[in-house]
Amino acid sequence: MGAYAEIYRRSLDDREGFWLKAAESIAWSKPPSVALDASRAPLYRWFPDGELNTSYNALDRHVEQGRGDQPALIWDSPVTQSQRRYTYAELRDEVARFAGALTGLGVTKGDRVIIYLPMVPEAVIAMLGCARIGAVHSVVFGGFAPKELAARVEDAKPKVIVAASAGIEPTRVVEYKPIIEAALETTEHQPSAVVVLQRDAAKAELTERDVDWAELMASAEPADPVAVAAIDPLYILYTSGTTGKPKGVVRDTGGHAVALAWSMDAVYDVRQGDVWWTASDVGWVVGHSYIVYAPLLVGATTVIYEGKPVGTPDAGAFWRVVAEHGATALFTAPTALRAIKRVDPEGGEIVKYDLSRFSTLFMAGERLDPETYHWAHDKLGVPVIDHWWQTETGWPIAANPRGIEKLPVKPGSATVPVPGWDVRVLDQAGNELPADKEGAIAIKLPLPPGSLPTLWGDDDRFIEAYLSRYEGYYLTGDSGYLDSDGYLFVMGRTDDVINVAGHRLSTGSMEAVLAAHPAVAECAVIGVHDALKGQLPRGFVVLKAGVDIAEEQLRDELVAAVRADIGPVAAFRDVSVVEALPKTRSGKILRKTMRGIADGRDEPVPSTIEDPNVLTALRPILRTEKG
Repeated sequence: MGAYAEIYRRSLDDREGFWLKAAESIAWSKPPSVALDASRAPLYRWFPDGELNTSYNALDRHVEQGRGDQPALIWDSPVTQSQRRYTYAELRDEVARFAGALTGLGVTKGDRVIIYLPMVPEAVIAMLGCARIGAVHSVVFGGFAPKELAARVEDAKPKVIVAASAGIEPTRVVEYKPIIEAALETTEHQPSAVVVLQRDAAKAELTERDVDWAELMASAEPADPVAVAAIDPLYILYTSGTTGKPKGVVRDTGGHAVALAWSMDAVYDVRQGDVWWTASDVGWVVGHSYIVYAPLLVGATTVIYEGKPVGTPDAGAFWRVVAEHGATALFTAPTALRAIKRVDPEGGEIVKYDLSRFSTLFMAGERLDPETYHWAHDKLGVPVIDHWWQTETGWPIAANPRGIEKLPVKPGSATVPVPGWDVRVLDQAGNELPADKEGAIAIKLPLPPGSLPTLWGDDDRFIEAYLSRYEGYYLTGDSGYLDSDGYLFVMGRTDDVINVAGHRLSTGSMEAVLAAHPAVAECAVIGVHDALKGQLPRGFVVLKAGVDIAEEQLRDELVAAVRADIGPVAAFRDVSVVEALPKTRSGKILRKTMRGIADGRDEPVPSTIEDPNVLTALRPILRTEKG
């Protein structure tokens, strides 16, 4: 770890010099003279005296440097069987026009705009249009229920909502306008206008408050970029809160631009002119960071995909997109790979496409189990790179820093802490644990640029939720360990560490054992209440397509494997074969919800669920006593 070790050490020993140097990659209206403002610690601020515009950095400066004809955005939509391409000059012009349209609706610097759009180019245009005039955008995943949308409207108080008439799924069309109307019937705050992008699959009837996107754009005057302070908010992104009220994660403007531009080079080894595809949704942090902002900040070409890993039309969809658009790297979630692997376990679809330009597969969002890692590595023949981060952090905490030094891969590990992130593993008393001992993963303050400086309108809640458990540390909520080489292994949420007769065991370790079985496509292990031992693990597995094995035989083999790998202390005896696991739309398995149902609680259906029918089918199985 020569180059990496040196850069990592410098990022912690000389934060000021390190990040001021990184900031030189950004075009500033007023360059910062100071990197870190610690005067209000633990509420740190980065580049406090700098001024810039993110939209200018993502678009205008590339055009001014003579790259206006380079592709900036490729939209690929198998659900509508259409594609669109924008050069940097074309995207800049569309963004400038939409920024002017917002200005015409009375939106000014600091106003909030809620964006409720599916995976269409207009989502990118709307986000960058807000950034251009200093408005604060808050993207809400298209199709979120009225109650959840209403909660975000009440908290952010948007002047305008930008929405589509519908989102298009492989098997259905989701009309957005009724959802918006139902949400606004319950809110005290009312936006002054709702801009509606009409889609052919389902046109919406417009009211007096509504404005047609196409008509608005036709009459709009382009707006120039507005310089804002580096510490001004760029966006709010809501994540679920334990109190039921969503937490509005704030992203500041300057630290965000610096960190994302730095990460594209250092972590992903992606630069100007490369074609980069992040198979996520703009409603999630991955979409914000690595569909919209980061690739455009460095002058790459970004792909936005309106489709699924399977079913649009088949398990070769991802490889078709990579081949057709010449993507050098793909960033997706392990759950997407597991879906593909389940339908196409032998990788027959992969060999149909020319992937000669494809060099790296990046994975994040859920723990990359070793079995899925090996499948992807063997079938694709390219490095498969796991990395780990959160909505709150905005960019990777731990990764293989491909642009600095290509480190050896250890299956099951997110590799090493990224420069800027002082990662520690702590016991319950806050003491640092030695190598290979699992504990709470925490980050010593200050967090680097690009991470959340606070929650929207609630510094106290920010401190209570993230900084109060261990003084001087940000609590990630994940458990894991650092090995003797400094590699980080993230085993799951701290909620997923179960206590079996006094032994603290990671359900992630058990899942890794189950996933290694040749019949298993994906799996989940949860801890359920037991009167004798406190908690006991229960496993749920989904079989690969075409597998024929008796459930009793599979259960015996899985129980034996966990006993051999982890030991009898795990008391692992219960496994159920299920058709599917309940997941969020970003691919995370709803383990907490499953655990609550199994323990007899009346768990509500989470707003982020991908398919409520999966949870409905699983409820009776979860509530069945086992053992």
